[in-house]
Amino acid sequence: MVTSETDQRKRALITGVTGQDGSYLAELLLGKGYEVHGLMRRASSFNTSRIDHLYQDAHDPEARLFLHHGDITDTSRLTSLIQFVQPDEIYNLAAQSHVRVSFTEPEHTTQVTAIGAARILEALRLSEVPARFYQASSSEMFGATPPPQREDTALHPRSPYGVSKVFAHWMTRNYRDGFGMHAVSGILFNHESPRRGETFVTRKVTRAVARIKAGLETELWMGNLDAVRDWGYAPEYVEGMWRMLQADEPDDFVLATGTACSVRDFVEAAFSHAGLDWEKHVRFDERYLRPTEVDELIGDASKAQSHLGWKASVTALDLARLMVDADIAALEHGTGWVDTPDLADWPVVPRR
Repeated sequence: MVTSETDQRKRALITGVTGQDGSYLAELLLGKGYEVHGLMRRASSFNTSRIDHLYQDAHDPEARLFLHHGDITDTSRLTSLIQFVQPDEIYNLAAQSHVRVSFTEPEHTTQVTAIGAARILEALRLSEVPARFYQASSSEMFGATPPPQREDTALHPRSPYGVSKVFAHWMTRNYRDGFGMHAVSGILFNHESPRRGETFVTRKVTRAVARIKAGLETELWMGNLDAVRDWGYAPEYVEGMWRMLQADEPDDFVLATGTACSVRDFVEAAFSHAGLDWEKHVRFDERYLRPTEVDELIGDASKAQSHLGWKASVTALDLARLMVDADIAALEHGTGWVDTPDLADWPVVPRR
């Protein structure tokens, strides 16, 4: 029997494909020759701007990226989709991922971020498709535990989002131990890019810098400037995700830069890069404070470096300058971010 190139090609399913990480991961996998399938929620407006530049008409025999309508809260749809796609790898990047929002929407956050992961794991188990599974765990799981945080650090989440990620993390380990599934958790520390959502603090800052520089705004309202985070560059982190699933044995890995940066440091670097004095524009608003704060997250990714050959190269202050440049360019071009052109509608693979 002759095996076609399509039959030999690896196939991946990504939940959360329209998000920051999903878009970079889709790019990475397509570049490695994969056929990529993405789960997309049905909406009355298009939300594919982060991946429009990957567009290729589904009627084209060379097309390798396909979108499927579905939702992480729909178990039957997840099961049927896994059976239809028959993926070699599944990346669960879907979540309600805004930490501050999780305090006002704890039930929704739990349904999507926690129970959603359990639904995929169970759908994968019942489908009997031998796919490798990646769970997007988070540094927010460490919460109040002092840094540096690594794979064996005690978990002490301080938000409904963090609690939900702990549930998903342990469910992944339980399915690995209990059912022999090749399931891994990537414990990723904060990672940003010009594709970051505009309500997340780094993008909120760099977008405001661009608008203030252009004379469109004069103020930026912020909450806690003393929180310390370990910020890295999202395209480097999705490479780490992929490497985790290529390892012979499933395991959990921290991805981080190991470099501490306060929100204040990030703000100062972003404004300074645009030739602005941040103290003349930044204002405090207590409504942006969290009921329980995570003071300091700094990761130790030595295990990922030794086992996977992965190491971050872009740190927080580099990232601030990179994102400011992108937001200034995006404002000049009238786009959401400069690296994403505005293309036609996406063809969506029908439900089966």
